[in-house]
This record gives sequence, C-alpha cells and structure tokens, in this order.
Amino acid sequence: LMRPLQGPRGRSAVVGTVTLCLAAGWALQTPRGVSLVVPQPNINATVAQNILLSVEYSCQGVATIEWKHVSSWGTTSIVEWRSGNYVNISTVYKDRVTTFENGSIQLRNVGMRDAGYYFVTVMEEHGTNAYGTIIVNVYEIIYEDLHFVAVLFTFLAAVSAILICFMWLCNKSLHLFQKKTTHKLTASTTEEIELETIEC
Repeated sequence: LMRPLQGPRGRSAVVGTVTLCLAAGWALQTPRGVSLVVPQPNINATVAQNILLSVEYSCQGVATIEWKHVSSWGTTSIVEWRSGNYVNISTVYKDRVTTFENGSIQLRNVGMRDAGYYFVTVMEEHGTNAYGTIIVNVYEIIYEDLHFVAVLFTFLAAVSAILICFMWLCNKSLHLFQKKTTHKLTASTTEEIELETIEC
C-alpha cells in the first residue's frame, strides 16, 4: 500500500521535482552556442551598384562578427565588430561599408574587384563559432554596345526622315506636274476652239 506524501519533506520533494523538470525543459528549448543563417548565398550585381550581404545570427552571449573578402586578388579583411560595441572597418572599405545589428553589411559602389567570396564568421564569447559564405558576381555595363545601339537607332531615324521628305517632295512634284498638264490641255483645247471659231 502506498500512502500519499505528507508533511514538509513531501512537499519539498514535489517542488524540487517540478523545478528540476522545468529547468530541464528550459535547457532543452534554449539554443546553445551560436547559429547563422544566410538567406541569399549568391548575389549578382552591376558596376556602381550597392549590395546587401544579408545574414541573421543568434547567440546567447556577446558575439563578434567578422567579414572577409577572398578573390583572385587575395584575401582582404573588411570589418570586425562586437555586438553593442566597437566597429573596426578596414581602411580599404572605410567609406563603402555599413554594418547592421543582425550581422549583415552593405557594400556601396561595387567594382569588378569586389567580385568573389565573402566569408562571415560569428564568434561567441564562450568559444562557439558559426560560418557563412556569399558569392558575389559583378558584371560590367558594356557602354560600347549601348553606344552602337544608340548610333544605329539615330541612323535609322535619320534615314526614315529622309525617305519621308523624299516621298513628300515626290508627291508635291506629281501634283505640280498634273496641274501643269491639266493647264496645258485646257490651253490647247481653248486654242482649238478659237481656231475652229475663226475658220467658221
């Protein structure tokens, strides 16, 4: 036979068990370390465009975020900052980078040299790290092609205008010719009538 627990010892055992279960549940639900999400791992841009290298991180403690650029020209450190603290931007990117609290950065006025791999590292103070990569492709606007299209369009417009003027002149000349022919016919008919009248 089991008897219900009674007294302060029984109550403290129940409270201790409930507290232990709640603490275990809280520990299971709370994420450990740091996590990082990269929503757009591939970005296409044109020269002189602004691009957003978007990430989203979460961590329990204070995190340090670091961005690096790797291309055929080498590896360059872009920026490093601690959440809610200092920001250290490389001199090469001083006037071109904006940092955001979620770990993202905006890169302004991109050039061909900005193409390549962008590595982001989020380091938690307790030693846990998370990594992400974004590939950026930068395309040049080929002004020669645009110039050729503009010149071709202008040439075709000029030819069309000349043809329209030529057709208008031809039409005008035809009207004048018809008028003269009609006038001559009328004049010759009048002369014939007058001659007939004189002969009579």
